[in-house]
Amino acid sequence: MADEIEGRRTLSESAARQLANATKTRAQWAGISPRWLVNFLPWTPVEAGIYRLNRVKDPGDGAADVECSPRRDRDTDLPETFVDYDSAPREYFLNAVTTVLDVQTRVSDLYSHPYDQIQEQLRLLIEKVKERQEGELINNKEYGLLPNAAAAQRIKTRKGAPTPDDLDELIAKVWKEPAFFLAHPRAIAAFGRECTRRGVPPPTVTLFGSPFLTWRGLPLVPSDKLHISDETKKGGGKTSILLLRTGEKKQGVVGLFQPGVPGEISPSLSVRFMGINRKAIASYLISLYCSSAILTDDALGVLEDVEIGRYHEYA
Repeated sequence: MADEIEGRRTLSESAARQLANATKTRAQWAGISPRWLVNFLPWTPVEAGIYRLNRVKDPGDGAADVECSPRRDRDTDLPETFVDYDSAPREYFLNAVTTVLDVQTRVSDLYSHPYDQIQEQLRLLIEKVKERQEGELINNKEYGLLPNAAAAQRIKTRKGAPTPDDLDELIAKVWKEPAFFLAHPRAIAAFGRECTRRGVPPPTVTLFGSPFLTWRGLPLVPSDKLHISDETKKGGGKTSILLLRTGEKKQGVVGLFQPGVPGEISPSLSVRFMGINRKAIASYLISLYCSSAILTDDALGVLEDVEIGRYHEYA
């Protein structure tokens, strides 16, 4: 050590760094995604956590109920009818995505510069809760889009890989003002390969400041919450692609939330201090209340058995 010091004429960098202040980042978590589904869905406020979906019973084609330009000289009466309602409408109840954060007060007291430990812990857990929210909107058995799509609105790919023909068939299922496709990023990549093979590369549109591939003018919105089955098998696994019509006015898909919950820091998201126990641990309750509703069956279509592992060689 003495010989090393004698051989140097200047202070070493490693020693100099002991007096330097490192610039620190906030805690980074790779699990944070854009959560585009939450941004693209219109959100409807509810009261008391309940949303009752009233539907009209199918009136048929109306041939005997409505008459066009009846003759004035005839003696028959005009047709009479009425619209009947479903006597047992479905009710949606808001579900809570929730967790409890524990922080040792000694840690928060002593080690909160330059970043407040409690705020950083809350920030990351809120991100995790929001990630779970998007997953539940897609996969929850009670209100998720995939489990609640009507059987008549489900179709399968023709040859496994998602082709333009398959997406056109999906548009035919949701033809009344469709809003966007929802797919796993790998499914979107698989569709792009099929378009490239056919010489019809999908156009790109910029929404919310980010580029999205489109088909027939409809954006393909990515979400990694759409699961891939049999991913380890040859072919890369299978998933589903959804097509949605959105909004109450269009009788589409809507997200549900309740404003004004206690401790609210953003719509339907609550953070509440639960106290400090005898071990000096402070606890915070994080709750996010949400649900979704498909107002009419034809507001959602699902393309199933989408293979994501097919590649092509180009000359």
